[in-house]
Amino acid sequence: MSQTARGTAVVIGVGPGLGLSVAHRFGREGHTVALVSRTGARHAGYIAALAEEGIEAASFPADVRDGDQLRSALEAVTARYGGIDLIYYGPGAIDGPRPRPITEADTAGVREAMSWVYPAIDVTGTVLPGMIERGAGGLLFAGGLSAAVPMPALGDLAVSSAALRNYVLTLNAGLAGTGVYAGMLTIGGLIERGDIHQLVTSQPEQFGDVGDKTLNPDAIADAAWQMYTTRDRAETTFSAFA
Repeated sequence: MSQTARGTAVVIGVGPGLGLSVAHRFGREGHTVALVSRTGARHAGYIAALAEEGIEAASFPADVRDGDQLRSALEAVTARYGGIDLIYYGPGAIDGPRPRPITEADTAGVREAMSWVYPAIDVTGTVLPGMIERGAGGLLFAGGLSAAVPMPALGDLAVSSAALRNYVLTLNAGLAGTGVYAGMLTIGGLIERGDIHQLVTSQPEQFGDVGDKTLNPDAIADAAWQMYTTRDRAETTFSAFA
């Protein structure tokens, strides 16, 4: 089987943790990988690492919160590869303000947190018509455990996480019988090798000792592949707090 036999997987919000693990996992299964993140500065290293496994990959920089940039990136992927077969949506940021507790939440803070949810809907609206027309494809989304388990300290982020989770689970139900799949990766804990993990572990005086409260991105990527192929569930939950 050629490396492009399974089509194209777009990894939105690719970083050194889960995004890159997803790229490797789907690439090993024969997908060509399109890397999307706010800056392409690190993409060359990712592409080289993927190439070592015989995986074809290319860079499509875009800020997901810029609708025009995001649509242009997806259109460029489609123009280059002829279509999009899998979307993984898992962007995040480490340069924003720290979460405030839910007792201090206000509409401005919730709007800011929701700015990471709206692009997920835009992505779906861009690629879903083609997937439904072909009767095949998949969309995987990553979000926080505060969507399902009360975590008052995460405040505004808990609201946006819940919104994303409900959107994806409802989308999964709405796609029944179309040949297109939507699934939710609900994640609680620091993902090893990721930017947030690196930030937290580099400043123990501020964040404390995380100990073994971390998650292996390769294991999550394996589960993502199983969800996409078996389509037997709408959600898988990963928690380092159990």
